[in-house]
Parts: sequence; C-alpha cells; structure tokens
Amino acid sequence: METQERKIDLYEVAEIKLSYSAKVKASQRPKVDSSRQVYEIFAQAWDINLIEFTEEFKVMLLSRANRVLGIVTISSGGTAGTVVDVKLVYAAAIKANASSIILAHYAKYIFM
Repeated sequence: METQERKIDLYEVAEIKLSYSAKVKASQRPKVDSSRQVYEIFAQAWDINLIEFTEEFKVMLLSRANRVLGIVTISSGGTAGTVVDVKLVYAAAIKANASSIILAHYAKYIFM
C-alpha cells in the first residue's frame, strides 16, 4: 500500500495581526499619578446599576508616561465569582502596546 506524503505549505497557516486604534490624542488621555486617580477612573468604568449584583475584573492599560490607553473588561461573573483568563489580559496589553497595566476586581458581598 502506498502512502502519499503531503508537503506542508507555509502559506496555508493563519496570519495573525495585532492592531490598536486610538481615538483620543495622547495629550488628551488622562494621566494617573496616584491610586486615588486610578480609583476615580475605574469608578467611571463600572456600571453602578450592576455593581451590587455581579463581580467584574477590569484592566487599565497605561503608556510609559502613565497615560490611560484604555480600560478593558476581562470578565464578568455572577454573585459568587468571576473567572479571569490571563491570556486575555496579556492579549489586551499587547494589542494596546501598553507599558504597564493595573488590575481591578470588584465584588460586593452582602452578609445577612
């Protein structure tokens, strides 16, 4: 029985492109110099109507000058937890060409 070997064509593999499109000029992006400023920017990113019912995990992406490139929601869960895929955190940071990141998790626990 003859076996036919198939040559691998390198042009048949998937092409991967990383892109980031900034809609705000660098000089107009907020700059963070303190944890209070980080808190205030993150507070604007959370939906106040859902904050008591769901857990969320967000990442703030920063330039070398600590200018906010953006905030991305990595995961949103239920009342008991949310799962964070680290690959998504890295993918967002690489896509935005971020020099640093700040992680934030919000969970509201009500004890009766």
